[in-house]
Amino acid sequence: MRIAVINPNTTPSMTARIAGAAQAVAGSDTEILGRQSLCGPDAIEGPFDGALAVPGLLKAIVAAEAEGADAHVIACFDDTGLDAARAVATRPVVGIGEASFHAVTLLAHSFCVVTTLSRSAPVIEDNILRYGFDRRCRKVFASDIPVLALEDPKSGAFETISAFIEKGIAAGAEGVALGCAGMAGFARDLQARHGIPVVDGVSAAVGLAETLVRCGLLTAKTGVWSPPTRTQLLAAE
Repeated sequence: MRIAVINPNTTPSMTARIAGAAQAVAGSDTEILGRQSLCGPDAIEGPFDGALAVPGLLKAIVAAEAEGADAHVIACFDDTGLDAARAVATRPVVGIGEASFHAVTLLAHSFCVVTTLSRSAPVIEDNILRYGFDRRCRKVFASDIPVLALEDPKSGAFETISAFIEKGIAAGAEGVALGCAGMAGFARDLQARHGIPVVDGVSAAVGLAETLVRCGLLTAKTGVWSPPTRTQLLAAE
């Protein structure tokens, strides 16, 4: 099985970190294709960056399918370009945000999210409402840690995120979804510290993608995710 894990931003170090986290949880028969957008922002920190990232993301998905990918993971917690990706792909596409919400609500009755910058929080809140998880989410916290700073050990990101988890617990959260792919390496240590489920979206999405492939399931193509026409595809090039 081949799962394409696509970083919609253009930062190679983050792509490598995400791919490593994905391979660490993948099954022994799963090959992770770590890919990234070749054009767009170096980090996605709000709706403007997200819009700029979509064309490169879609091209990366088309390229991954040509390499034989059986499913795709969009490694941005905003689920950047998810609907468009499901329309253009012939194989299942899983966003790490949506995967996180499904996973954490299987483990906890209520949850909170700890994300990066304040301008990213409304995007996540809108997705939670759209997906139907708003009654289970106690709070979306913005840590105000830039995405790329998550790779810097001197940023204090781990302790900052941990402090927001404490606030989430105080607000009634029984589980946590880490709101950025760059936080993937923190999940286990945070879970051990706080004693509640802490979900990393990359891990959750890879597991769900593997399950969809093993079950032989494909995305519906008769409605909103119908394939784009040739004219639409040409216009997007």
